[in-house]
Amino acid sequence: MARLSAHAERLVDLALEEDLLLGDATSEATIDPGARGEGRFLVKEELVLAGTAVAERVFERLGATCVFNREDGASARRGELVGAAQGPVRALLAAERTALNFLQRLSGVATATRRCVDALEAGGGRTRLLDTRKTTPGWRMLEKAAVRAGGGKNHRFALGDGILVKDNHVAACGGVTEAVRRARERAGAMLKIEVEVVDLPGLEEAIDAGADIILLDNMDDAAMADAVKLARGRVLLEASGNMTLERLPHVAATGVDFVSMGAVTHSARAVDISFELA
Repeated sequence: MARLSAHAERLVDLALEEDLLLGDATSEATIDPGARGEGRFLVKEELVLAGTAVAERVFERLGATCVFNREDGASARRGELVGAAQGPVRALLAAERTALNFLQRLSGVATATRRCVDALEAGGGRTRLLDTRKTTPGWRMLEKAAVRAGGGKNHRFALGDGILVKDNHVAACGGVTEAVRRARERAGAMLKIEVEVVDLPGLEEAIDAGADIILLDNMDDAAMADAVKLARGRVLLEASGNMTLERLPHVAATGVDFVSMGAVTHSARAVDISFELA
């Protein structure tokens, strides 16, 4: 059986409650309650799988069994069968859409992530892809797992597991130096301090203030290359803002350590997977 965290189990509960609050009028009217069958997951475009355990769990909750023949992070091509579910036909049909919603959405995140990772590698292979907190409310854990399945890395999971001093924090504190001083004084020893800057003078100030990581916000490629030269390896550099798939090789060529992209979660397109009774 699929093993999920308690949080993911709650998401499955909510999704099934949403779809089956009044039952399944169509299947109850047309399908014999004793009928049993099998359905198969057919891939209809090239993709990277993610969310298989959640999809399996949806079927299990309704009394069917479901098994995928490859793990999250595996690639699949159009026309391939990647899994199957067996059990009461009513259960298969009731689970179908909820399972596909999880599978198509999370595989879409993994697929978008893989394309971005590949684009960064084309620019030199050193720069790593990070996600952001721009995730579907309630789905962050699942979407960040899908990012990992696609070959990306996770940034903060929540506001409490890292310090990111942004422009509004700087404005409220009266400057970068003071913001970093307060963060260093009050934060736990295990928390890294990242500071957002928009130009090279801001980068130098953040380095002098003792930041561990510096986020280069909305800089063009030439400015990022200058920032790498100015930093001279003293801090880690993260580029963010206006990142596109086409731009990523050029950004990687500047030598920054990370690129963060909200688009891999907030704008990922659900991929095309169908579930057909055999």
